[in-house]
Amino acid sequence: MSTLTVDTVQNGLIRKVDSSASVHELGEYEISRLLDRPKNLNLDRQRSFDERSLTDLPSALSPHPLPRPDVFCRAFDNADSLYSPGKRSGYNTPTSQFGHGMAFEPHPMIGEAWDNLRRSMVCFRGQPVGTIAALDNSEEKLNYDQVFVRDFVPSALAFLMNGEPDIVKNFILKTLRLQSWEKKVDRFHLGAGVMPASFKVLHDPIRNTETLIADFGESAIGRVAPVDSGFWWIILLRAYTKSTGDTSLAEMPECQKGIRLILSLCLSEGFDTFPTLLCADGCCMIDRRMGVYGYPIEIQALFFMALRSAMFLLKQDGPGKELIEQIVKRLHALSYHMRSYFWLDLKQLNDIYRYKTEEYSHTAVNKFNIMPDSLPEWVFDFMPLSGGYFVGNVGPSNMDFRWFCLGNCVAILSSLATHEQSTAIMDLIESRWAELVGEMPLKVCYPAIENHEWRIVTGCDPKNTRWSYHNAGSWPVLLWLLTAACIKTGRPQIARRAIELAETRLSRDSWPEYYDGKVGRFVGKQARKNQTWSVAGYLVAKMLLEDPSHLGMISIEEDKQLKPVLKRSASWTF
Repeated sequence: MSTLTVDTVQNGLIRKVDSSASVHELGEYEISRLLDRPKNLNLDRQRSFDERSLTDLPSALSPHPLPRPDVFCRAFDNADSLYSPGKRSGYNTPTSQFGHGMAFEPHPMIGEAWDNLRRSMVCFRGQPVGTIAALDNSEEKLNYDQVFVRDFVPSALAFLMNGEPDIVKNFILKTLRLQSWEKKVDRFHLGAGVMPASFKVLHDPIRNTETLIADFGESAIGRVAPVDSGFWWIILLRAYTKSTGDTSLAEMPECQKGIRLILSLCLSEGFDTFPTLLCADGCCMIDRRMGVYGYPIEIQALFFMALRSAMFLLKQDGPGKELIEQIVKRLHALSYHMRSYFWLDLKQLNDIYRYKTEEYSHTAVNKFNIMPDSLPEWVFDFMPLSGGYFVGNVGPSNMDFRWFCLGNCVAILSSLATHEQSTAIMDLIESRWAELVGEMPLKVCYPAIENHEWRIVTGCDPKNTRWSYHNAGSWPVLLWLLTAACIKTGRPQIARRAIELAETRLSRDSWPEYYDGKVGRFVGKQARKNQTWSVAGYLVAKMLLEDPSHLGMISIEEDKQLKPVLKRSASWTF
């Protein structure tokens, strides 16, 4: 069982902002100016590598270290006796300067959320190394008492935004150490660069020792290795570097090697004719069979963002320089492919409706031989006059028209989506608010699959019944991704509306993992309570709205050298 610890340092939990107008009143121009203003947090405001042309390579990164905060990790035998979900913690939660210079008392959920987040902290040999998935003792723990790489990302961002980077640094180093372990499923060895899906700390009270135990997929449901863990690790390393200004961590030989190992798995040449990444079902946030095998949008968007982040992090030595050259080529191919073939709006929907099939040669318009009769009926009503999105999957004679939230939000944050496409995604969310947001933000995908299709696609999975869990359930953790995308596109009022909606339920329902129903009205039938990333997602969303300059650690500006969307009649070349 993981060791739960409580951080007892008296930190200011809500940062002060000195903007002259509240964030939901700001337009895109004002937000871009706010992102550039000086901050106490040492963000590198110089022209960073990820904001440059891909052909404009840096000579080196200059470290800007910050003093380490006085953060101590103390373990208690019974943390639940010290904190309860309904109480405010002993931390001082100051009022914030917000709006027109007026102070206001922060929402009471914020204090409760910080209580829960700190109670979820895990220590290894006296140092905080992550947060467990859930603090729900009413259900069998399964793997919810472990630290998941993808789950820890919103927790890490919350700590970084609150000026507490040590736990993030420790997490990065511990998972890097786990990457070097032998990874074996039955008699088959995984690639050297695979990052764990999760890990836990085992404490031996007799010998007074602690041991890390990692899961690379050999214990997971379905025995699928996580493709997204490595990408999230690189993205988080960039966030840490941008937030603290400390490049020494990323420049460590071990971290440089870790990045190279992850990307070597993805950039190797093989039989695939597409620049997208071929993946098994269950390899990402949707970690059960849900028909996302092939080229799922979530993995492609994370792949793109990890490549952009690696460009910022890699040193210009021998192996780093060679890898960067591979990254540049892949980014050009991947951005063209995704922006051209995964994008769907009303015009493209009509083009597919009129597709000819069995086309041959480089001049084919219907390059993937998509059958017009495969267009689902719901998509015609779902597509607004103004708006669009990246579809869930594209492959030979296969186009998954479902909307997936995480992939589309990451596409905006990484600038995989062009400015026009990002605006169209926001237009779609506003136009289809009832379907995608409903009564609890935010649908993981839309619509649900049901009846015979559900039996075939999910294998009759009783947890993924229609409008539940991964099958179009509503996940509060997605609030932080939506908020970040809204701020980047100059539409913070969308995020504010979604957050206010979540605040009517989340605390009262004990921070569940997900909600069920067509509009997210019911607490998920198997949802864990006090789910850590539901808590952290809310905190990150609130802090982003209060201080949009935090966006700099998780957003990457568009690279002008990446080719724009080309016409679909263009030949299949890079």
